[in-house]
Amino acid sequence: MTGCEGRDTHTVKIAVPKETFPGERRVALVPGSLAALKKLGAHVLIEAGAGHEAGYPDEAYTSAGATVVTDRDQLFREADIVCQVRAAVANPEAGQADIPRLRVGQILIAQCDPLSDPQLMVQIAVQKASVFAMELMPRITRAQSMDVLSSMATIAGYKAVLLAANSLPQMFPMMMTAAGTLTPARVFIVGAGVAGLQAIATAKRLGAVVNAYDVRSDVKEQVESLGGRFVEMELDTAEGEGGYAREMDETFYQKQREMMLKVVAESDVVITTAAVPGKKAPTLVTENMVQVMPPGSVLVDLAAERGGNCELTKPGEMVTVHDVKVLGPTNLASDIPRHASQMYSNNLTTFLKSLVQDGTPVLDMTDECIVGTLVTRGGEVVHAFVRELAGLGPLKESPSGDSPLEEALAEKSPPPAAEVPASTSPSVESETPPVDEEPTDTFQLSDD
Repeated sequence: MTGCEGRDTHTVKIAVPKETFPGERRVALVPGSLAALKKLGAHVLIEAGAGHEAGYPDEAYTSAGATVVTDRDQLFREADIVCQVRAAVANPEAGQADIPRLRVGQILIAQCDPLSDPQLMVQIAVQKASVFAMELMPRITRAQSMDVLSSMATIAGYKAVLLAANSLPQMFPMMMTAAGTLTPARVFIVGAGVAGLQAIATAKRLGAVVNAYDVRSDVKEQVESLGGRFVEMELDTAEGEGGYAREMDETFYQKQREMMLKVVAESDVVITTAAVPGKKAPTLVTENMVQVMPPGSVLVDLAAERGGNCELTKPGEMVTVHDVKVLGPTNLASDIPRHASQMYSNNLTTFLKSLVQDGTPVLDMTDECIVGTLVTRGGEVVHAFVRELAGLGPLKESPSGDSPLEEALAEKSPPPAAEVPASTSPSVESETPPVDEEPTDTFQLSDD
């Protein structure tokens, strides 16, 4: 374990800045999480107005024991840990102003999207802060309660169906009325990950007839358990590591599109959810496929933020082509900010329980959840895959034999090591052996 020494108090200060990404309405921590954090020896500093858009006024935070701070620079200066919804690559423009605010030994926990721009993470590493990217959380059983991708995908899948229902010129359920029988809407979900499964469940609750397809055939049972019909296609499965769908070649996608054409042509609503982490989303629906959809149909592309699954998608816009509405929503979780913030806050609070001990941040490098999400520390990019994407070689030990983080902590702490009591030594060996965990039965297709 590596602890932060040189502290004057056993109360760790956790800061929650107001989100600066355009249109972002979520907040990283909600008032309901503060009681659990207080038990860890933490005190929360919240930037004024940070929770307002999500329905959490400043008064709710102060009532829960937080301190409201009006100056963003002061907020960062006082914080030991900074919790955000979007930072680094996930907030590439407005977030640039926060990078110089990070300091040696400080901890940042957020969705950082490091796989999309690893070079920006190299620049951030210069600040010598420890940056955790929550979307890199390992796909293991113990990590499910910290899985922000699954939490936000649940929101997105639900909202996508509501967008489709609002845009479709007919109702979803079958109705038998005195004026005649109304046929139900036919919905086709492409990708049965967390967002896809939530979309299936929501569309069924609204009364639609639901078909679904996924490149991973083992999700068939989950689709059928929600009342959907799994569309069988004679294609190779594309199960990747940790429950993700792996990226396939263009030959595979071309054959897939040919087989999907008939189902798309018979659907009133198509919702696509397929994405590969750090990559452009695969094209699953072409203009020719949209052209054969019934007039007035709707396509909702949940992969719009990564280029889209439909070649007609325009991120953040709705376009009408061949009498079909193509919606390219981005950051859908932000459209339901109260529950999205609540879920995200619960994810972070659980993660903080692994990171904070007796009011002190402790990096236990035997913990898979900490190691798997840690991207930068001590001036280096330390995540192996991010280093590879950035073109960096294997991480080397310093000449002193200390890790980059230990050197950074030593730089932060004024007294020499010999003068520091054993109880506040900057490096403590963990007495807890690594825990082997079985992979969970996950089915996410990587929805942001």
